[in-house]
Amino acid sequence: MGAKIKSVMWNGSGSLARLGRRSLTRGLVTGGSGTGPLSDNSPHDARRDVLGPRRVDRPPHQKALRPGARQETLREANLLLITEEIFASSAPLSRADLSVRTGMTRSTVSRLVDDLLAAGIVREDSPVIGPARGRPAVPLRPARKTLAGLGVEVNVGFMGARVLDLTGSVLAEAIVEADYRDSDPVQVLHAAGELAVQVAEQAVSAGARVVGTVLALPGLVASDGRSLLLAPNLGWKDVDVVELLCASVGRAAFGHFVTVVNEAKLAALAVAQELTEADGQEQTFLYISAQMGIGSAVVIDGVVEAGPHGWAGELGHMPVEPSGPECNCGSSGCLEVYAGKHALLKAAGLGPAATAGDLMQRVQTPGHGAGDPSEAVARAGWALGVALSGAMNVLDVHDIVLGGEFGPLTEILRPLIEEQLSRRVLASPWAEFRVRESGIGLAPATTGAAMRALRAVVEAPQAWVPAR
Repeated sequence: MGAKIKSVMWNGSGSLARLGRRSLTRGLVTGGSGTGPLSDNSPHDARRDVLGPRRVDRPPHQKALRPGARQETLREANLLLITEEIFASSAPLSRADLSVRTGMTRSTVSRLVDDLLAAGIVREDSPVIGPARGRPAVPLRPARKTLAGLGVEVNVGFMGARVLDLTGSVLAEAIVEADYRDSDPVQVLHAAGELAVQVAEQAVSAGARVVGTVLALPGLVASDGRSLLLAPNLGWKDVDVVELLCASVGRAAFGHFVTVVNEAKLAALAVAQELTEADGQEQTFLYISAQMGIGSAVVIDGVVEAGPHGWAGELGHMPVEPSGPECNCGSSGCLEVYAGKHALLKAAGLGPAATAGDLMQRVQTPGHGAGDPSEAVARAGWALGVALSGAMNVLDVHDIVLGGEFGPLTEILRPLIEEQLSRRVLASPWAEFRVRESGIGLAPATTGAAMRALRAVVEAPQAWVPAR
């Protein structure tokens, strides 16, 4: 496998307001196999926050699932509330603002803010003098270069690592371009672990501390948050990816936990951040991620809906023509065999190393080389429209965001997709469809993974407050 390392810059805005929301549903939030603030035995286990109410038998008092509030648990709950208010707000809040929003006394808010300052979760800006008399307001913002999340991604054409701090700023990152189809997971994950440690060490040199690591992979991830069940385009099956990622470099550089999540879900998380900031409101959309294969995720009001096992959104393996060509997953007629990158480039007469830009050039200047690029794109747009129509009829979601290799092709794919949506979506006479491009840039799942790791801080701020 030839590999090329290059430095990249994520084109995000530097804000992580989405950290103020529980942006991934159950099936994605896990303490993984690590120890520390998100271990299975911790009272701050983030999984408890997203499971929702369940009917269970009453346990013994000492083993209660949701024990009644004591002074300490009340303080933890208030600290969580204050933290989420600060991170979810589009503008900096002062202590007085927090007191009004939460109903807590000014003195209580000040004590909690002092804890967050000591933990390196928030920072104070310069005081602002308002029109009324009294003390100047001190705006509170997420802290810079203190606590950081490490996102790692292995995909068919590259591996990457990126570290974000609580403001959304990139502290360090690297991308290695290579062909990982039908690769050896031991070799690839060892290399990914070494790349991740190099990037993490750069962030530590900048003054940050890595709280945890999330690995993005294009496939079905087990509910234990450490195992990959199947990644057809990588050729991997039943792999303990967390063990292999850490095997050659140890655990220390990865923070308190290491867990694995589907690549499309994490990319959708980063895209939801991008679109929320652009439109000024939470977004509902279907995200379509095209690398070598096709992944997808459902986002409802800014929250990634992953399903009970975290497997929702496998649009690439939705059958478009059950009697169609065989797919890498073992089935036939899947969307990927018509609109996946490999299938699309092959039908257009291009090699596997060609880009979406190369395909666009062939469409605009036909008549050179083998294949029919216009027919290839038309077939892909038809297949996408058919698959998305089925998803829309089930989900009642009418916004589509095309990412990855599909992004640059949005203009030519849009009318083809919309034609099928208009024919096949039952509610089409009353619904408005929107097909748009994600402009988030290279390796959005790496960004989403780092964001997911940082949720450990916002979901359990008490765990990061220094002992008094």
